[in-house]
Order: sequence, then C-alpha cells, then structure tokens
Amino acid sequence: MKSVAFFTNKGGVGKTTLVCNLAAYLANVKHKKILLVDADPQTNATQYTFDDNVLEEIYDKKTAFTIYSMARPLSQGKGYSVGNQYRRSESFGIDVLLGDPRLALIEDTLASDWNSGGIRGVRTTYMFREFLSHCDDYDYVFFDMGPSLGSINRAVLIACDYFILPLSMDIFSIRATENISAWLKEWKKRLDLHLQGLSEPEETEVDDLEFRLKLLGYVNQQYTAKKDATGERRAVKAYEKIMSEVPKAIENSLIEQQNSPAGLDYKLGSIPNLHSLIPMSQNSRKPIFDLKASDGIVGAHFMKVKESADIFERIAENFTSNVKAFQ
Repeated sequence: MKSVAFFTNKGGVGKTTLVCNLAAYLANVKHKKILLVDADPQTNATQYTFDDNVLEEIYDKKTAFTIYSMARPLSQGKGYSVGNQYRRSESFGIDVLLGDPRLALIEDTLASDWNSGGIRGVRTTYMFREFLSHCDDYDYVFFDMGPSLGSINRAVLIACDYFILPLSMDIFSIRATENISAWLKEWKKRLDLHLQGLSEPEETEVDDLEFRLKLLGYVNQQYTAKKDATGERRAVKAYEKIMSEVPKAIENSLIEQQNSPAGLDYKLGSIPNLHSLIPMSQNSRKPIFDLKASDGIVGAHFMKVKESADIFERIAENFTSNVKAFQ
C-alpha cells in the first residue's frame, strides 16, 4: 500500500476533481483498490462521490462514520480509533472515509499537542500514520486536503509516502510551492526534535515513525487549450509562459529536498479547462470520463469526454511509473 496526499496551500486549483477522477480511473480501468480519505472539513470529495442520502447522514442526522469519528477518540485522550468504517462509492468504484465539517474541531488539539511535544504530541501528530497501518488491503490510499498549512494537513503529510501538487496556471500557484517547501523543512526539523525527546518511543503505539514524504509529481490544471496545426491540443500563449516556469520552480523549491531517481519526470500530466463537463460530473456524481447521454452529454461533449479519458490515462500511467521509480 502507498499513501498519497493531494496538496497545495492555494485554493481553487481543481484538487478534488483531480484526486477523485484519478482514483476512479485507477480503480475502474487499472483495477486498483483505492481508499479515498476526505481530510478537508469542506467535504468536497464526499459531496462529489455520494448522493444526498449519504450527505444527510453526515450533515443532518450525524449518524455516518466519518473522519471525525476516527479522529475524535484520540483528541479526547481515549486512544486510537478501532473498527474504522468506509463507504463504497459505486459510481467512482472506490471506498471512502467520509469527510465531516466537524474535523475542523480537531485542528486546535493537533496544534496544541504539536507545540507541547512529548508522547501525546507525537501520538496525535501520527494519527493518520497509525490509521494507515490498518489499510494494507488497498493498493493506494489517497488524501483529499484543504488549502492550508494547518495542523490537520501537517498530520496528513507527515503520515504519507508521497504528495502530488495540483497547480492552476497562474503565478500564485508557483509561489505557493516556495511556501510549501519552507514549511516542510520546518515541520521536519521540529518533528526530529520531538522524536529525539522521547525516552520510550514505543509508548506512541506507532511502529513506523519515519518521515518519508516525497513529491511524486505535479499536474498543470485550469488553462485554456486550442488545437495546433498538427491537431494536438496545446495551451494558448498566455498560459504557455507560466507552464514553462513550473519545472524550474518545482526543482528549486521542492525537489532539492529529496533524493530522486535519475531521470524522473515530475510532470504527471495536464488538465485543461473542461468547462461544462465539471458541473455535469458533479451533478451526476460520476467521473468525468464516464459521463453519458443520460448525464446531459450531447454533441461535441462526447468528444470532450473521450479526451478527458485520454488525459486521465496519461496521468495514471505517469503516476504508476513514478511510484515504481521510487520503490
């Protein structure tokens, strides 16, 4: 099992669309077993992959087992959660640890414990690492995350093997990579101090305390593309300049922190603006590449659905290749 966080501290980049559709493609086309953890208190991934009946259980009845159900016992000093429950999204072909707005209530506890250190500080910081130790039945565990550098996201990133960086094609996304780099360095430094201060690490009840997070790759998103003379879809000039700056920005800020396999291509793919396919996919609670006429697809939309399948095929192939390269 490999764990992958989909993360950037800039909002509105299409992160949830990427993680849900890549998970669905790997599950339905590549026959991988995927668990998606909705670690964003906004619960966008949960709202995307389930109908209103499930959302009613979360928001109104509060009867569903969610990520808050998993996190709450530890925040109350009762130890790690046992008997975690996942919900099957049939349309996406994946299992999901449902999101919950109440997860935001855990933020202060995680922050306080991180600052205090000691056994409790390490135990809460490694909440998601301990959770992952029970996920060996899956090929991949994906985390959808909110756009912040807060304590919830810190705990997720410390837990994971890799992270993927979704980038909208603007200068703000490029600058965000510098922020992420600085914070990762600081978190690693502080974590090492916390671990060195433990007299009996086994009291954390976490067998694996290694920090191993690495950048797996990035995906360019939300740009306008047009077909060139050869029939290939390319970004228009306004976006091409920013795209050309991305590899250097990634190399200078993030790749220098890790030992990378020789010749690794960190660009997993590009997703141009898919316009009306996005709301159609959201309304039908289905992957973009699986939309049909019954979901409102007409005319030229059919070709765009096929193009989206090709896009996620390339991203899935590059994703799998990079995971293998790191092993």
